[in-house]
Amino acid sequence: MENTSLNEKINELVVKMAKEPNNIENYHQLSELYMQKQDYDKVMSVLDSLLAIKPDDVQALVGMGTMWFYERDFRKSLSYYNKALEVNPKNFLIYYNIGNVFAEWKNFSKALFYYNRAIDLNSVNPEIYNAIALLYQDIEDYVEAKAYYEKALSLDPENVNALIDMGNVCFKLFDYETALKLFKKVFVLNPDNELIAVCIANALTLMKDKKQAYAYYDKALSMTDDKYKIYICYAISLTEFKEYELAEKMYKTAIEFDPKSSNAYILLANLYSSSNRVKEAIDLYKKSLQVAPNNPETYMLLGNAHYLDNDIEQAIASYRASISIAPDNDEYRLIYSQIVDDYVRSVRGEK
Repeated sequence: MENTSLNEKINELVVKMAKEPNNIENYHQLSELYMQKQDYDKVMSVLDSLLAIKPDDVQALVGMGTMWFYERDFRKSLSYYNKALEVNPKNFLIYYNIGNVFAEWKNFSKALFYYNRAIDLNSVNPEIYNAIALLYQDIEDYVEAKAYYEKALSLDPENVNALIDMGNVCFKLFDYETALKLFKKVFVLNPDNELIAVCIANALTLMKDKKQAYAYYDKALSMTDDKYKIYICYAISLTEFKEYELAEKMYKTAIEFDPKSSNAYILLANLYSSSNRVKEAIDLYKKSLQVAPNNPETYMLLGNAHYLDNDIEQAIASYRASISIAPDNDEYRLIYSQIVDDYVRSVRGEK
């Protein structure tokens, strides 16, 4: 019913535009309606038509920049934002959007410059502080990231993105208690979000609250049909609490649920390897490679398992496969060269 109403509004505006082709506001309204419909090609077409009539329309320039940003053509996006900036150099949103472009390009200094310029023009917008926090989070400066999330939350205490991201930062800082509080606040705001239930369970696991952790994993499993990642997290939690048999069953449940994903094979293999069930681990690493054949880390793990099984030649073959996929990884090359040197010395009878 809503779509019918939306289509009727669009049709009415199209007729109106035919009668008033130079009425700028009609174009703005029509582009917004197409945005609601998520018909982005039509949005761009309308904005293009508007810019043909009025090339300095800031709203249209920003809209085109945003459309190209969604298309991940950041050069075109930036060109439209720069044109908008020439028309209105006092619009904080333009600086914010340009900051987003440089953030996508991983240009920290320029992104930070434009975000700070946006703050100069609008110091009470929490999304700008969120964006800066993400910049610092990307370079693993978690203390600075946390400070900016705190600023965002001081302006908007129920900003879900800031609450979640700050919770993740607190995890990185080993502040599980604060992370738990933040995730629980999000869960109150979004009680149907199974991913937040998992975040709460993960925090409770690290705080050694087994009963509550399991309760939240169970709650998450009851909330969605997409259970694979939840099984994985639950199994890791079971391992943390040394319930290895239950963890093994949970990993097997994950494998049965999605046999084409490699993660459960690898994690169960790691569990077997750590408990000296090396041959079972080898079989699972091989199954993982059937699912994801170009994973150098899995070949390294397989090599380690072969080495523990005293099958040095197979270990070397696995390490060599890993290096062929990731030739620039110095850690892999070092392990490979050490094992080969040891093997050559043993063949020669050297100590």
